[in-house]
This record gives sequence, structure tokens and C-alpha cells, in this order.
Amino acid sequence: MSKQRAGLFIAFEGGDGAGKSTQAARLADALESRGLTVRRTREPGGTPIGEKLRSLVLDHGQGHIDAHTEALIFAASRAAHATQVIRPALERGEVVLTDRYIDSSVAYQGAGRNLGKDAVRSINAWATSGLEPHLTVLLDVDPEVGRRRRTAGDAAEDRLESEADEFHVRIRDAFLELASSRAGSYLVLPAHLPVDDLAAQILQRVDTLLAAAEVGSP
Repeated sequence: MSKQRAGLFIAFEGGDGAGKSTQAARLADALESRGLTVRRTREPGGTPIGEKLRSLVLDHGQGHIDAHTEALIFAASRAAHATQVIRPALERGEVVLTDRYIDSSVAYQGAGRNLGKDAVRSINAWATSGLEPHLTVLLDVDPEVGRRRRTAGDAAEDRLESEADEFHVRIRDAFLELASSRAGSYLVLPAHLPVDDLAAQILQRVDTLLAAAEVGSP
């Protein structure tokens, strides 16, 4: 009987405009080229109900959304995501790459909205039944640089992206604090590095995890 493959869960975090989607795609391509099954997903979203909640919390024109409601919408989307997408994929031995996870809520709602990082983490730990990534890749971006990147070509900003720079500074500080407190499960990289350099460093770290978990072993 063949050994059950071990799943691997990797989250990409960072401020808006950090390049998370680009690096998740590069990593997915590299792993798939080796024959691994990769599930790319995102938050908020990842499920039908999650995508509906995404539009409620990020699109303009929804009326006033207070900070507590915002935090709970994100947690509700994440609960469905963890139950319907992430856990089943991990049980099948897949590599799950998610664009944002719990630490985004801790940074954006806990620090950015001043709801308290511990309170927001507690809500999300309950919503996901304690599911945590094996690795969190933090692409650290200066808020001003992030705004320039995401508005290039007159792209419209969503509700959170359009918040004042002070909001995004608090988020960046929170991400760095989270990474410092859990250095063993974080890979922090400056987002301004060339795309190829970032991709190579991320793949090197993931290779270490794959070897340890024996992902893809027969």
C-alpha cells in the first residue's frame, strides 16, 4: 500500500500591491511542473458564498460597514473556505496556496481598524477550527509603493485599498510584528526585489518543507 501524501498549506500575506498573486502563481507553476497537485485560492472568497461576501466587504456602494461587521464577514468567508476548500485539499495531499488568510484579518481589522489583534485572531481560530498554515510568506511593501503599484494604469482601489496611508502603515507594522513573533513559520521578503529573485527564495523555502513533509513521496 502506498504512503498517503502529506498536504502542505502556504499563505501569502502582505499589504495591497505587494505582489502576492504573482508569487503564488509562480510557485504554483514550479510545483505543478514537478507533478504536485496545487490548489490556488484566495480570501475573502474561494467558495461561492465567500465570493458573495467578498463583494459585500470590498466593493464600494454597500453603505457603511462598521469595523466589527467587517471583521465578522471576513471570518464567515474564512470559515467556509477552511471547511469546503482548504481542509479537503490537504486531506487529498495537495499543496494549498492561499492569497491571504487569518493574519490579514489580524493586521487589517485587528490593527488597521483597532479592534485588537488578539480578539480578531481568536474569532478566526474558532471559525477555522484552529487551521494554520505550515508557512506564511510575507511580502513586505512600503504603503506608498503599494499604492503606486495598485493604481498603475488608473486601476480602481477597493474599500480597503482606498483607506488613508496611516491605515496601511498600521497594517504593515502588524504584519512585521506577527512575523517576528512566529519567525519559524514565516518567510519575510522585501516586495521590491525582482520577481525572479522572490520566486527563487520562496521555492527554496518550500522545498525544505516538502522534503520534511515528504509531499509527493510514493
